[in-house]
Amino acid sequence: MTNHKQTQHPTPAIRAYLGGSFDPVHKGHLQIAMYVYQHLLPLAKQLNHELHVSLLPNARSPFKQESTDPKHRLAMLKLATTNTPIKIDELELWQAPPVYTIDSVRALRQHYPHDSLIFIIGMDSALSLSKWKEGLGLTNYVNLWIFNRESLPDVDIDIDIDIDIDVDVDVKNNSFAKSLPNLVNDNNMMPDLAELQSQLPAELQCLVIDSPTELITPNAQVLVNKSALKNNYQGHIYIDPRPVTAVSSTQVRQKLQKIPHILNIKHTAEMQIASLQPINDIMCNTELNPLAKWLNPAVYQYIIAHQLYSAAQFR
Repeated sequence: MTNHKQTQHPTPAIRAYLGGSFDPVHKGHLQIAMYVYQHLLPLAKQLNHELHVSLLPNARSPFKQESTDPKHRLAMLKLATTNTPIKIDELELWQAPPVYTIDSVRALRQHYPHDSLIFIIGMDSALSLSKWKEGLGLTNYVNLWIFNRESLPDVDIDIDIDIDIDVDVDVKNNSFAKSLPNLVNDNNMMPDLAELQSQLPAELQCLVIDSPTELITPNAQVLVNKSALKNNYQGHIYIDPRPVTAVSSTQVRQKLQKIPHILNIKHTAEMQIASLQPINDIMCNTELNPLAKWLNPAVYQYIIAHQLYSAAQFR
């Protein structure tokens, strides 16, 4: 678990969090996290600040009745983030549900009073913040990086989208980054930023800024007001104008139940335990298996071996 203890005189860090059930984690989650990491890394280097981009799995969403055992979701997250700079923060995972985001951001702000804290959410979630427990108060503790997510049809998970993402030199040649599906549309398909801003709850519209750089610079409004709740590094909202194709874990679970009928394959116990090769063969065939683009092969093997999401049908 991430250690939340601060030293007495810490060097400020930049910490970004992508929360969710990750049930199961898929490459879409990692693509968003890597996108944020790649954009913040040059700024962190310039400021000589540490950078931590973390997946924040929840115990169970307040909007869901059940979810897969936390130990399985954590194991899949560890497999998916191997050889990446993305971390896993277990702050919420072992708490008794429901666990609310407002409580988590308060805890993180208490742990990291001098750091730039960023929560990554989709526009669909941002539009519903008034329905969350104290959702409109999240910016009292953190900044928000909002992605304009466009849902995929249930039947078309393996859709192709061309993107042009600026990749930092440190990760440009990373095989993991190259293996990610394309989720962010190019600049020609950007929606009007003012229109997106106008869709936010009225209380939040005045907090929108023009650049992610402002997420890690002091908030002048806070400096003037000397707010008891906010420090210099919270209270900003950045709306990323490039639409992101949202691949939901629900869609992945539905596809997992259908894959046996698509592949017509029987996996023996020996195939599951002896080697990743049979799984890699399947996951490399995007024509037969639409999940090949969205699931890490090691995660796919784990799902089968532990009979998750009706994976017993694979046997």
